Amino acid sequence: MNIERVILSSLLTNEQYGRKVIPFLSTDYFHTKSEQAVYKLIEDYLGKYNSFPSKEALLIDLSSKPLKQELYDQCKDVITEITGPNTLDKSPEWLTDTTEKFCQDKAIYNAIMDSIKILDDNSEKKLSKGSIPKILQDALGVSFDNHIGHDFIEDAPDRFEFYHRKEQRLQFDLDFFNKITQGGLPNKTLNIALAGTGVGKSMFMCHCAAANLKDHKNVLYITLELAEERVAERIDANLLDCPINELVDMPRATYDKRMSRLREQSNGKLIIKEYPTASAGSANFRHLLNELKIKRNFIPDVIYIDYLNICLSSRLKSGSNVNSYTMIKAIAEELRGLAVEYNVPIVSATQTTRSGYSNSDVGLEDTSESFGLPATADFMFALISSEELAQQGQIMVKQLKNRYSDPDRYKRFVVGIEKAKMRLFDVDDATDDLVDDVPIMDKTQIGERLNDERKQLFEGFR
Repeated sequence: MNIERVILSSLLTNEQYGRKVIPFLSTDYFHTKSEQAVYKLIEDYLGKYNSFPSKEALLIDLSSKPLKQELYDQCKDVITEITGPNTLDKSPEWLTDTTEKFCQDKAIYNAIMDSIKILDDNSEKKLSKGSIPKILQDALGVSFDNHIGHDFIEDAPDRFEFYHRKEQRLQFDLDFFNKITQGGLPNKTLNIALAGTGVGKSMFMCHCAAANLKDHKNVLYITLELAEERVAERIDANLLDCPINELVDMPRATYDKRMSRLREQSNGKLIIKEYPTASAGSANFRHLLNELKIKRNFIPDVIYIDYLNICLSSRLKSGSNVNSYTMIKAIAEELRGLAVEYNVPIVSATQTTRSGYSNSDVGLEDTSESFGLPATADFMFALISSEELAQQGQIMVKQLKNRYSDPDRYKRFVVGIEKAKMRLFDVDDATDDLVDDVPIMDKTQIGERLNDERKQLFEGFR
């Protein structure tokens, strides 16, 4: 008995199996016309009566079909072979897995044959050559996924386990970033730093990449702005504890010794890949990830993209009649989809508007080009600098959007910045004596000045 006959027999004798596999079966998966005709009878009966037919019902339905005698006799033989529950019912998992493999193989075979037909057909085509990738993609995506919704009552135990399951997160080496994200960045998320030109977007990502590497993580850093060597130079300054302008004077022996020590301290990997500005998007990044997996056995724990606004959309053509709102939103959606597909957090950045560059209290409205970006991001924060903060060696962080925690908790705070070594650090003010409802920013000189300005503003309304 071949697998097609086993499937037809099991559909009639095992309802649990039948309801699991019937959504994925197709008439053209069966080899002979008689098997196709019997399957069509079963499918029609199920659609009309919401139950699987008996062998007798199938024979009656078969007799009402206008079939040629030869095909009728063949169909009758197929139905007659069905004898009732068989020994395969004792191993339902094997039967389901075998049926899934059968569907996958048939779907790929049919897709290849359809593609060849499209290429060879010189007559007027209904499908173009451009439809071939979609046909193959659909075939490769065949899978028995029975999850079609969360049953609130029946799935309550699973939900309770979810509440108490510790979610894997990518931790920062900065205390207050961990606090506002409930322990770090979850997988399948898009996280955005908003800052003006020269404030420190790239430095922030380089610092975080260096910290992740020291934490034994695999890091992929994609740059469309700086050269690969410039990104590596910044990370070198951070990890080797050397001012960036002194790297060129470091003796080779000293450099090799420090790199050897770093190699011993971390078993993670950092890959830096450069693309020309506005020439790569999620499709290119997906290809890169597949190549890294195959050629270097490298699977990243986090991806940094420097930076989002100069990426390319894989869905919308650049130069087409598409406004910046739609373009940037599309890029953000594609990158977030990439994060979900590869189960990693993606960290990127965006520019402020011209007015936001000089604003000491940046908001979401200061996002350049598209408000669709903050609508798509899971976590978004602003990096704000000023002369006062620069003199203190600090940079202000303001939460703009946070799906991980309450964004009004630690709304603003400051972190130390050491530009020479491309490094951020927790400042002395960020200690345990901080009250939850008093942002660190309010304790600094610029924070006090902002609070005084707000008081004077509201005094005018009294």
